[in-house]
Amino acid sequence: MELPKSFGRTPNSEEAFLYTLESEGLRVRITDFGARIVSLEARGRSGAFEHLVLGFEHVAEYVNAGGSFGAILGRSANRIAGGRFALNGHTFALSRNEGENTLHGGADGFSKRFWTVESAGSLALVLRLVSPDGDQGFPGELTARATFDLHGDALTLVLEATTTKPSPVNLSAHPYFNLGGVTALDALDHEVIIFAERFLPVDPKQIPTGELRNVANTPFDFRRPTQVGERIRAADPQLLIGKGYDHCFVLDEGDEGAMRMAAILRHPKNGHALEISTTQPALQFYTGNTLNGSVAGRGGAYRQSAGLAFEPEGFPNAPNQLNFPTSILRPGQVYHKAIRYRFRCDPA
Repeated sequence: MELPKSFGRTPNSEEAFLYTLESEGLRVRITDFGARIVSLEARGRSGAFEHLVLGFEHVAEYVNAGGSFGAILGRSANRIAGGRFALNGHTFALSRNEGENTLHGGADGFSKRFWTVESAGSLALVLRLVSPDGDQGFPGELTARATFDLHGDALTLVLEATTTKPSPVNLSAHPYFNLGGVTALDALDHEVIIFAERFLPVDPKQIPTGELRNVANTPFDFRRPTQVGERIRAADPQLLIGKGYDHCFVLDEGDEGAMRMAAILRHPKNGHALEISTTQPALQFYTGNTLNGSVAGRGGAYRQSAGLAFEPEGFPNAPNQLNFPTSILRPGQVYHKAIRYRFRCDPA
């Protein structure tokens, strides 16, 4: 195991560290700031490692860039409408950081915290975060763990949590993938498959309406390999709201708690491919619509669609949508979800 290296200091002079996991086929660097994937390299056709996620070289760049580059999302990924929810006769007011909405846990979500390293090796890293009762308005003290496990051509992320009071919990991860490498201008040429027959339409504030809409005959039909750019500029009301894809797909049903295939991403020119499987019921597909070139990382300035985020998760705004699967975790229960990223490089 390579000893953790300093990843620099935040503007508040807090020092971050960088941990490296490496197998024959993958090399992943993770920082304790936000439990985020800083870099992920897989071997290309030449046999050399090639960068496949967006990222920066110093922790201060992550702080200044904002957003959720590579980070763990929590206490509740995606949006909660109006920054509030009712539970057991009480209404809880949350931190609002997207107009009236709470996005990815609030203004000081898990992506902005320093996680404690519980164990570190050459193939696995375990990080822990304790979120106090009332944090960002959420009830209960929540203890979260993120376990990164590297095995051959796959990186598995296991997300766990326990709570002292009933609370919404919806953890996910937000790496931006661009399988074209650091010289690619955008990811619009990538082919995507999403294993979902339904998606969640949203209102103008990007809150799910409660409808589970069939993807057939819409720009949201990714059941067969489809280039991202093929329909992203279609005059579809849902694409206009999100300024591209920023929608949750209801994954095809599988056995409870079992891994199911969620998506396949492929770069047709260089052969890099990524298979994403998960135990989560849904997948947010986001085409980096708010990236505007104001920040630069590996490869240059990040503009719209510079990378693609696939966020396995529970249903957005579930605490306020009674017809959605519940996101409430209760004392004595263990939240346990897994995401697996498996890479390959197809021959020319």
